Amino acid sequence: MILTYKTKHNRNFSAELKKAHRIAEFALRTRAQSSKDVACFGLKSLISNQILREYSRNKKLKRVGRVNLIIPNQGITERKEEHKIWIPSLKLQLRYRFPNNFKKINQIEVDEEYAYISVSVEEQKPIIANNYIGVDRNTTGHIAVAANPDTGKVLKLGKEVLHIHNKYKNIRKRLQKKGKFGLLKKIKHRESNRITDINHKVADKIVDYARENNSGIKLEKLDGIRNSKKHIKKFNYSLHSWSFKELQQFIEYKAKLCGIPVAYVEPKYTSQECSRCGNIGTRIEKKFVCQCGHVDHADVNASFNIALRPPIGESMVRLHADRDVCKGSTDIPKEATLRTTGTSNLQTEYAQAERNLLSFR
Repeated sequence: MILTYKTKHNRNFSAELKKAHRIAEFALRTRAQSSKDVACFGLKSLISNQILREYSRNKKLKRVGRVNLIIPNQGITERKEEHKIWIPSLKLQLRYRFPNNFKKINQIEVDEEYAYISVSVEEQKPIIANNYIGVDRNTTGHIAVAANPDTGKVLKLGKEVLHIHNKYKNIRKRLQKKGKFGLLKKIKHRESNRITDINHKVADKIVDYARENNSGIKLEKLDGIRNSKKHIKKFNYSLHSWSFKELQQFIEYKAKLCGIPVAYVEPKYTSQECSRCGNIGTRIEKKFVCQCGHVDHADVNASFNIALRPPIGESMVRLHADRDVCKGSTDIPKEATLRTTGTSNLQTEYAQAERNLLSFR
């Protein structure tokens, strides 16, 4: 399994990156094959060869975008005992914080701020799951609710996400009104970085929970949910800022590292169907009531339904991570530190809009 970690290098490589861009333009124009052809640009041949390989041999490329410095395995020295990596061609030493359980470093890609370290990690043998835990992902309230039908235990995770979204939405509105567009650029990635941090932590807890119970994980197949027109305009921001796909990818690759199977189920009526009797009940905001007498939190009821439903099929059990690797891309788990924030009481504002989505789920 291939994973890519990123870490800050704290160096100025603007001169080298400009040379790399010029080499890429030259390669696209002349289809040069040898580093001798571009030696005049002054970039190390080890890195030049990687650029030539990408831009000279790929006939589909028509223009040069952003060009990074790519260092292959033979140009990298590992110092695992010190958690350090040495790149002689750039005279760069990197200290990393990700686990030392990788087999080898495949390559390192360097841009203006970060070094992206691609490593091969040995996969765990898949476990034989005794049961599955269901994970319900939400736009409001807790971003993930996990339930185990065998024990009845429920985990509610990530309630602070809605508060973060609304906080940064209001900040952007204020800055736009005041015309402070420079500050807008500075906070551009703060919201997404905080949400990514939380998604990592939530995924860790879900995978740990599944491993403790020797269980697999079931998720809803939410592909195409943003194309649904069954929601009010006020709900657009909440829906389009929903990072359910990112959380899904984190759960997938972390589960795969532990040998935990991940399967997908149909999302229709997971929030409306009773997990006890199977009949369609009534959902009012976050409360679910069934005619059989069962009363529960709507997201908890949905997570039990997800756990009990049969998977869609073998094609859906295959991880997205596997498909991405087959296409040549990798997962990018980012080092992060979770900072807990206050919870939000804004759920009722979206209640009516969320009910309009229930026909999808």
